Amino acid sequence: MKNQPTHSPSPEAMDAYWMPFTANRDFKQSPRLIASAKGHHYISNDGRKIYDGFSGLWTTGIGHCHPKIVEAVQKQVGELDLCMGFQLGHNKAFELADKLTNLAPEGFDHAFFANSGSESVDTALKIALGYHRVRGDAGRTRLIGRQRGYHGVNFGGISVGGIAPNRKMFSANLINGVDHLPHTHNLEHAAFSHGQPEWGGHLVAELEHLVALHDASTIAAVIVEPVPGSTGILPPPVGYLERLREICTKHGILLIFDEVITAFGRIGAPFAAQRFGVTPDLITTAKGLTNGVIPMGAVLATDTIYQAFMQGPEQSIELFHGYTYSGHPVAAAAGLATLEVYEQEGSFQQSRELETLFAEAIHQFDDHPTVIDVRNFGLMGAIELAPRSGAPGARGLDAHKHCFWDEDLVIRNGMDILQFSPFLNSKPEDLESMFDAVRRVLDQIS
Repeated sequence: MKNQPTHSPSPEAMDAYWMPFTANRDFKQSPRLIASAKGHHYISNDGRKIYDGFSGLWTTGIGHCHPKIVEAVQKQVGELDLCMGFQLGHNKAFELADKLTNLAPEGFDHAFFANSGSESVDTALKIALGYHRVRGDAGRTRLIGRQRGYHGVNFGGISVGGIAPNRKMFSANLINGVDHLPHTHNLEHAAFSHGQPEWGGHLVAELEHLVALHDASTIAAVIVEPVPGSTGILPPPVGYLERLREICTKHGILLIFDEVITAFGRIGAPFAAQRFGVTPDLITTAKGLTNGVIPMGAVLATDTIYQAFMQGPEQSIELFHGYTYSGHPVAAAAGLATLEVYEQEGSFQQSRELETLFAEAIHQFDDHPTVIDVRNFGLMGAIELAPRSGAPGARGLDAHKHCFWDEDLVIRNGMDILQFSPFLNSKPEDLESMFDAVRRVLDQIS
């Protein structure tokens, strides 16, 4: 049966919605609208079946509208829609925290719930600052991020983040006392690397230079994405994360892994910390925590950090932080169902088994005339296009549009970098078809 077209919003409705991270004026001239989704496909407003090559927005690794998650959410919303999370609780928040910490690297025994990756990052930064303070080390206030890092869009996240357009408009009011490590991407030395590049590990030494400049006693935490995603997939150089852990430990600096993208099978393990064998002090998550069905984030903390706050009178609040919807019952139900599906369907192993095919397929673009780099790790991939003269981002946006209208395919473009985040349970033939479609588009717009 053919999918029936769905009516589009009125011009007034179209104008009313200020879309996030979108060229609003361009989009509303020819809007790309989705009516429904199931499994690995969307249905567009004009009734076309469209393959989702980005699994939502790094979110939906086991497919859209997974029946077990849908059932759990529908049941929960009819039983308990909301429960105040301050001085009151409900079973599922505690059950999800237990299940999540059991999945995490050894020693991560506590979870603090938020509603997004952005909130998870700001929560982790506050926990890091608070940890040093409650231990009598209040002079440790400096935070260190990394160039091209993405840590959400709240003020803490854009302060430690290193993507210039996200910071420029708000630069006068970013958090003071923040430094940035250099990013590790280099077209001259590491272009077209398969997985982790051999070049770039030496760049971690800049942390020692910052310690020498500011003194370790002033630095609270370093935050990095194990594999930077939103900036265009930058796998860590061989040995980089291991050395970063060593330097942080040496100087008493907390290490935060922002795993909003990399957690829950995206690189073939529950967490990137486990895949790389590098254990941080705090981990931020979101996206795949609920398969994108309900907004939710979490910060995972070691018992050492948690116990540092558990002091003073028992009736006193230990951490003055939280959100109205922290541990929301419907989100917790979605999270529990999602983690159960990951386990039952072997999602992380499925992801790991697809890596070789994915790498081979994406690196077929290494010799395309419009391509200046191809990068991959796990089920994260990027094809970087040469920008058009005087029009950075135009070629990437054209590719995105042509994929949608001509090839019934959704991919993401960050400026001129095409990004891919396939489903953990992708069919090999669908991955091959996706990249065949991308090649036709690049040949057309070159």
